[in-house]
Amino acid sequence: MGVTDQRAFSGGLVDLKQGLISRDIFASQEIYEKELERVFARSWLFVGHESQVPNNFDFILSRMGEESVILNRDKNGKLHVFLNSCRHRGMRVCRYDEGNSRTFVCPYHAWGYSDEGKLAGVPKLESGYHNELDRDQWGLIEARLANYHGYLFACWDEETPDFDTYLGDLKFYFDDYCELPDGTHGEWEAFGGTFKWRLACNWKFGAENFCGDYYHNPSHASVDQVILTPAGEPGRHTYDVVTEARDLWKLNVSIRPEGHGARGELFKDDYDYHPTYQNMAVVEDWFRDCFHKRREKLGEKSRWYGHGGTIFPNVSYSNGVQSMGTWHPVSAHETEIWRIFLVPKAAPDEVKDVLRHYVIRYQGPSGLTEQDDMENWLYAHEGARGTISRRYPYNYEMGMGYEQKGWPVDWLGGEVVATEDVSEQNQRAFYGNWAKLMDQPA
Repeated sequence: MGVTDQRAFSGGLVDLKQGLISRDIFASQEIYEKELERVFARSWLFVGHESQVPNNFDFILSRMGEESVILNRDKNGKLHVFLNSCRHRGMRVCRYDEGNSRTFVCPYHAWGYSDEGKLAGVPKLESGYHNELDRDQWGLIEARLANYHGYLFACWDEETPDFDTYLGDLKFYFDDYCELPDGTHGEWEAFGGTFKWRLACNWKFGAENFCGDYYHNPSHASVDQVILTPAGEPGRHTYDVVTEARDLWKLNVSIRPEGHGARGELFKDDYDYHPTYQNMAVVEDWFRDCFHKRREKLGEKSRWYGHGGTIFPNVSYSNGVQSMGTWHPVSAHETEIWRIFLVPKAAPDEVKDVLRHYVIRYQGPSGLTEQDDMENWLYAHEGARGTISRRYPYNYEMGMGYEQKGWPVDWLGGEVVATEDVSEQNQRAFYGNWAKLMDQPA
């Protein structure tokens, strides 16, 4: 009998009452294959940003679970997400990472599809199919698509609630991420393409880390001693120079039952702009102006300073470093990480240049901070595979019993559960939703 036959996910494998999680969920290929059906096929998955396909007929290749998908903009400007698989024999109809095309033609037997996914051309339609092939029934398979302030999510399952409902109480925190520095929902633009690399660990390690792990900061001790940020002071976060000078709460926020998580800081009292970009007058002036506009627009809610989080199951957003990192499953033992970086489209070139240089030093395969993280995940996954080590669960007890709803201000609201400073409640919420989905047969 396999692991999944012996113990229910919500029982022995994920025991939230005791804060224990079996290492098997990271190392079992059997569990991994069930995840593809029960988690990834049912969830809203991040596929890209609208700025990556700005013009009609533009496309990029993206991923949903293990599968390649095409994100494109058709002749009328409508966005689509298509399974990148010919309906005839399954060959990819697009093999370029990005481009501009009115059609997608399979190189195997030359079935051709329009920018709207319709089957437009079939060789031997008369002599081979005798005009009996119903082309209307054989277009590309299309996913549901949600455009949330320019961030694009897709879902295969018609039974899954709409994206707004799916976000639940994370909406406040993801809205905060989507806002420009001045508090408006203007345009962001992705730059530099998509950074892609593979790592020998399970996809859940990255997702849970960004979901709410403040506890691992010792891993970044060396990075915190160098001058990584544009502030000209030691540290790795753009917001360090601001938050270290303020009286604040540091919060982990778990979103239940959806399994999302957010991290951030809440200033306890009124505060003013703190100079951050020394010796860069244009940049300093722009961010100072944005700060005052944001406080005027948002009022009391401008006290929140988001650090990022994870939208269940596998995309993590980072404030300060404006990026989206997606943990694509490859196998139980391998993850393909995709990360895009964004800058405010209307910002001065000087601002964009400062942010570009910073984010690439911070995250991605060359980023100093993410290199620390990757080493942790590699060895954590190794610890999930050992013959002896797999007999012992991982501990997720931190903060159990000390969660406080609606704390410390009521506008965090809803079913949000928050604890001050360090807690593993976000990870427990993440695995709670994971277990719920895994207990539901496809």
